[in-house]
Amino acid sequence: MIKGDKFFREVEENCWDPNARTKEMDMTEVGVQVLSTIPVLFNYWAKPEHGLETSRFFNDHIAQCVDLHPTRFVGIGTVPLQDVDMAIKEMERCVKELKMPGLEIGSNINNKNLNDPYFDPFWQAAEELGCCLFIHPWEMMGEDLMKRYWLPWLVGMPAETARAISSMIFGGVFERFPKLRVAFAHGGGSFPFTIGRIEHGFNVRPDLCAIDNDVNPRNYIGKFWIDALTHDDKALEYIVDIMGEDKICMGSDYPFPLGEHHPGKLIESMDSFSQQLKDKLLYENALEWMGIDGSRFK
Repeated sequence: MIKGDKFFREVEENCWDPNARTKEMDMTEVGVQVLSTIPVLFNYWAKPEHGLETSRFFNDHIAQCVDLHPTRFVGIGTVPLQDVDMAIKEMERCVKELKMPGLEIGSNINNKNLNDPYFDPFWQAAEELGCCLFIHPWEMMGEDLMKRYWLPWLVGMPAETARAISSMIFGGVFERFPKLRVAFAHGGGSFPFTIGRIEHGFNVRPDLCAIDNDVNPRNYIGKFWIDALTHDDKALEYIVDIMGEDKICMGSDYPFPLGEHHPGKLIESMDSFSQQLKDKLLYENALEWMGIDGSRFK
């Protein structure tokens, strides 16, 4: 795979072959998987018409994979958010024609934060369609300043997710569109671990923080989802305590190195969690976020 004009990573058939995926799912005891596009293929940098063309190609492929294995896969689409009107039309196609419950989008769009008024028509359309949204970090801020040691992925991605959550909170997105069903990757990034600082800043410098929304940021906990991909049992306990047991879904980052190679293993290993809580984290919360009846997979 090439990013720009440089080699990015080598990908294998489990990135595109549904049969390879189902074999690996069986090996790791994964019953159902949500398919989404690799963020580097969002192609927000492209001309809008080209971004639409590639989005349609990826979405059609994902829909075909779901059609081949309807009890094993759910598909969510991608849209060319560099042009909101085109993005809305493709979102409508994904939901109405391809029967997808939602979309995956980036944590920023060509350096525009998600609170930018430019995106308001998109949020409104997603709310009206009942389209759930999965926000994945990409194009991490400061990436050019920390190229060594894989720091953009280890440090930049958690910060980028916190940037996206905080932008949507401070920018009033959740206030204007309260029916949005939004989930954020990688345990919510650094947001759950800095909510105290974020709230404190809101309280002591409202002249800087509360300029677009005067609601305490902590009040939005419970109004969006995060995934459980923390790689650490204490961190998982913490996010359940802070973010709430009903708003955390299992994340895998499959099939990449930073993923959990046996998805759900950390959740299942938690002796302090009841089976009821484990079931919520493993699948029930994800079904609620997507608005899907789980009986279709039985």
